[in-house]
Amino acid sequence: MSNTTQPVELDGKDLPAYCPNPAMPLWSSHPRVFLDFKHGEAKCPYCGTQYQLKPGADAGHH
Repeated sequence: MSNTTQPVELDGKDLPAYCPNPAMPLWSSHPRVFLDFKHGEAKCPYCGTQYQLKPGADAGHH
């Protein structure tokens, strides 16, 4: 389970996004899952890490 209290903010260039993200330590690894953003937010089904798009981020065709 993630101990992150603030959502991880992503920009349009970070898409497609997945968890675990590159900044996570190896010991907290789980199978890679691509995130499905709904209304600019997504939650990892494995660790519960919250992700959100930065204000004004362009999701483009993702």
